[in-house]
Amino acid sequence: MTEIGVGELIHDFRKKIQLIQTELNPLDEPISDISELIDSANLLRSNNYLSKINMKKTDLISVYEQYSKTMEELLVTVFDIQNDLKDILQEQSSLISKPKSKPKSKPKSKPKSKPKSKPK
Repeated sequence: MTEIGVGELIHDFRKKIQLIQTELNPLDEPISDISELIDSANLLRSNNYLSKINMKKTDLISVYEQYSKTMEELLVTVFDIQNDLKDILQEQSSLISKPKSKPKSKPKSKPKSKPKSKPK
């Protein structure tokens, strides 16, 4: 890994995503009209409600963006490692497949010696 702690970053982003989604779920329920209040009060509440949802969704998009960038960096690292491993395998394969050439040694020839003649 290019940076230590990438796994922790991804885990933290995932926790933030889950937290924001948990906070967003209750807000997704529409506000029912309260008959006692006038229309303008309902509009103010709707506006407040929409603002909260918009903020949470903006937070969620921001965290997803950071999460995706971290995942992309992680993928780049994984692909780099994959390429390194491929190169190592090719190098090892070429070393294995090279025929080992035996050094050609010339046979040592002994000088031919004439048998010594026996004295008469």
